[in-house]
Amino acid sequence: MPAYKNKDNGTWYVMTQYTNWKGERKPKCKRGFDTKREAQEWEHTFRQQNSGDLDMPFSAFVEIYCREQKPRLKESTWQTKENIIQQKILPYFENYKINEITTKDVRAWQNEMLAYRNEENKPYSSSYLKTLHNQLSAIFNYAVRFYDLRSNPAAKAGNMGSEERKEMLFWTKEEYQKFSEVMMDKPISYYAFQMLYWTGIREGELLALTPADFDFEKGTVKISKTYQRIKGEDMITSPKTKKSNRTVQMPDFLCTEMQEFFNMQYGLKRKDRIFNITKSYLHHEMDRGSKAAGVKRIRIHDLRHSHISLLIDMGFSAVAIADRVGHESIEITYRYAHLFPSKQKEMAIKLNFMNKGV
Repeated sequence: MPAYKNKDNGTWYVMTQYTNWKGERKPKCKRGFDTKREAQEWEHTFRQQNSGDLDMPFSAFVEIYCREQKPRLKESTWQTKENIIQQKILPYFENYKINEITTKDVRAWQNEMLAYRNEENKPYSSSYLKTLHNQLSAIFNYAVRFYDLRSNPAAKAGNMGSEERKEMLFWTKEEYQKFSEVMMDKPISYYAFQMLYWTGIREGELLALTPADFDFEKGTVKISKTYQRIKGEDMITSPKTKKSNRTVQMPDFLCTEMQEFFNMQYGLKRKDRIFNITKSYLHHEMDRGSKAAGVKRIRIHDLRHSHISLLIDMGFSAVAIADRVGHESIEITYRYAHLFPSKQKEMAIKLNFMNKGV
């Protein structure tokens, strides 16, 4: 594997070839190495990656994984995965060869994660530990599926941590009305919370809304995008799931209120964001409003739980509710089962009649 020295600046470079996805041979030049050895090591790794040779370092395979997975994921999702890979996984495994990593190695890494304590002597949460392990396992699964790695050592090692379900809080209609009354001093806050509570849309869906999404003749609002702030920039992306693409029917009073709000906005265009605020602003307003109203502080997302709870109390089915809020009906049934009225007594009575031949 020859390497060449650039006489102008004293750095090293390599020239090699690879086969692209069309089966065509292409040249590859990489410059700027400080030493001949660094240049040769880069060429060796490049050849391994191109051939799918699992004798390559774990770090080299992760480059392949990242390059192929990033375009398939939403930017916010990828940022989370990339942060875990770069900070929690690569520092431990980068110099291992991927086909030589054993279950014992994975368990040793798990023990390091389990032993971690921050400045306040607190460990990683159980759910975060599970997320770390799942990401490592995903890399090995990718190698098994697409590069013929014999088995996944992370799967054999077993999980660490567990998923923690956050307590589901919600406001009753009376609690929300107390809150909404004190929000009237800031119109943008009042109308934002009205939309969240009375439609059950997600926070990001709210912040992505434009006048073009509203059809006041039909009384509907179309949910087809979500707002995120990524690396200091506002981004509008596709919704959380395919099911999240939906049209929500608004109650008449909310239609009237939103028309009033639009009329307050000077020069508002059809594609402008209606609520040109941030998630942190909404959280601050939630703090202010709940304190002023004397109601318990809940999270912004709990307004969605509050809407679903209200619909259940009104007697709507899990299927109908799921269609409105962009969930699968089985998820509504599972997550909110404790709120649905029990049918056990009614079932027992009907079974009793059936046994008697009635």
